[in-house]
Parts: sequence; C-alpha cells; structure tokens
Amino acid sequence: MLPFCPPGIGWFSIKPLRSFAVRSIEDAASESDLSAITESGMKILLADDEPIARTMLEHWLTGWGYEVVAVRDGEAALNALAADQDLRLAIIDWVMPKCDGIEVCRKIRSGSAEPYVYVVLLTAKDDKSDIIQGLDAGADDYLVKPCNPLELKVRLRAGRRVIELQEQLVAAREALRFEAMHDSLTGLLNRGATLEQLSRELVRGSRRSAPVTVVMADLDHFKAINDTFGHATGDIVLREASRRLKIGVRAYDSVGRLGGEEFIAVLPECEAKVGLQVAQRLCRLVSESPVVTPAGKVPVTVSIGIASSDQLSGATAEELMRAADSALYQAKHTGRARAVLATPADWQAQAPVNDPEATTLKPLASSAVL
Repeated sequence: MLPFCPPGIGWFSIKPLRSFAVRSIEDAASESDLSAITESGMKILLADDEPIARTMLEHWLTGWGYEVVAVRDGEAALNALAADQDLRLAIIDWVMPKCDGIEVCRKIRSGSAEPYVYVVLLTAKDDKSDIIQGLDAGADDYLVKPCNPLELKVRLRAGRRVIELQEQLVAAREALRFEAMHDSLTGLLNRGATLEQLSRELVRGSRRSAPVTVVMADLDHFKAINDTFGHATGDIVLREASRRLKIGVRAYDSVGRLGGEEFIAVLPECEAKVGLQVAQRLCRLVSESPVVTPAGKVPVTVSIGIASSDQLSGATAEELMRAADSALYQAKHTGRARAVLATPADWQAQAPVNDPEATTLKPLASSAVL
C-alpha cells in the first residue's frame, strides 16, 4: 500500500522523488540500455526561441517516441500548458522573449499543484548561482546547453517516473478520501458525509432562497429478511436497495446510508410536494421486483418520510431530519411501503429522552413496528 499523501502535493515534495528516480536510472542504465528507452505517445512541451536548437531537440524527442508540442516563447508555453493537461513534461529554455524560463517556472508552480508538470530548464548559463536560481524558481532539473542527448534522455525518463509516482500517491489519497466518506457495503455516502452535505445544501439554499428536502427511508421487515435468509443475503438486499434508491434521484442529489437499513436522500432546490413525488417513485423502484439472491428471490418494500425547508422557514438540518424521521415513523404505523410528508405535528417531534444527542428519532414504544 502506498503511503498517504496529503492534499496539495507541490514541487517541493516532488524533488526527493526526482533524486530517487534519477539515481536509480543512472545506476542501472548504460548507453545501450538508453537506446531502447522510448516514451510512446507521451506529450512533452518544448519551449525554445532558437530555431536550430528547437529543431534539434524536437528531432531527438520525436525519435524517442514523444508527442512534441513546440513553442517559441514563454507566453506560448504557459498557454499550451493551460490548454492541455496531458502536457506533464516540459523542456523550457531560460532565455526567451515575452516571458523567460524562470518566470515560466514560477507561474507553473504558483498555479494548481495537480496535475504536476515536471520541468527541465535548459540554458547556456553554467554558474552554480544560476543553477540554484533555476531550481529555486520551480524547475525540477537543469541542463546546460549544448546538452548531451543521452543525459537529456535519462533525465526525462526520471521525470516520467516522478510523474507516475505522484499519480500513484494521488490515487492512494483519493482512495482513502473515498473510503472516509462512503459506506463500505453500499458505496453510498456514509452518515457523516451525508450530514455535511445536508448542511452545505441548507447554506446554499438559504443564499438562493431555494428549498431543501430531506427523504428518510427504512426497509420494511429487514430483521425478518436477515433471520430468514441470513446476513449475507441481507447485505445483497441492502446493496440492491441502495442502487435502486440512487437511480431514483437526480445526479446532483445525495443519497447516504445512516446505518442498518436506514437511508437518507438530500434533494436541493426541491419543494415539499415534489419531494413527496420523488419519495413515491422511490417506493415503487424499491418494490417493483424482488431482489435476486443465491438464497432465492426476496421481496422488498420501503417506508419513507419527507420534510422540506419550505415547510418551516429557517429549518436546521436537525429539525429537517427529526421531522422526516417522525413522518417515516407514521409511514410504518399506517401500513408501511408508502411515503408520508411531514405534518405540523412531525415538526414538533423531539429527540428521545434516553438519547439527547440523537439526530434521528427512534420509537420509544410499539417496538413491534419494524
């Protein structure tokens, strides 16, 4: 497993990767080895105002398998990078019109850290202070003109390895982020992520004077499903019910699992009567056909409670969830497999005394209702 890399990977954290990549290649490669190195199809930016040098470099790069984007000045280099995120390698000449190589490096590093652009700075300046200045501006590597083609080749190869390592770190980070926000069984948002999304939508809705609707759903008789068919089958039912709930809402609506067989959907810019229609559609989607499992076909229904911020001006996330959960409780008591919109009485519902920190209601009596 790759180590976790925090957000904002910058050029300063890439340099250790560059050093490692260069050493590993230089230690293992001979000239005959290098002749076999090709970078099939990888794009590279070449910025040099000298026609002869640019033509020679472009000839080398094309022969090594790169797809070359050649420009004549720093301004054109920055425009090319902004227009094409597939340009991850760049060879930049120091002295160019409009914007020199040092300024190009600075502007690259002042922008987004992802996707990372690996920069090799080319110049006739060979003083150590110049090298320091170039690296300090954000260049990853530095070659003095006229450069040796084999040296350039191996350093670009090292640059590609750095980019690949950084992509793996970013992928690992995003995987960890996904796991932190999603329920492992169903792939839906988890409780914490859903509540955060609800809070964000309420703030956005308040700013735009747009209602936000909360839909709380609970699979009917789920305990009986587990007891009859086993927990493995129960997990299959949960996954399929989650899929049906997800396809029943808009792409920008949020669906999460609160825990057990209880789910929540956050519907931005949705008034109460439309939320009720959505909930009724979800009831039909969940129950339209049995869930096929290795243990057999399992019929499933769902009860749903709905509450919308247009029912109570300035409603908080907790108030919406309590009202929706109270309406869900009414759906259970009036026959299940139905959707119920919160009434004024539901908006007066309180968290149970035995759990003052609860964000959803649980019945204190009539425990037979499942």
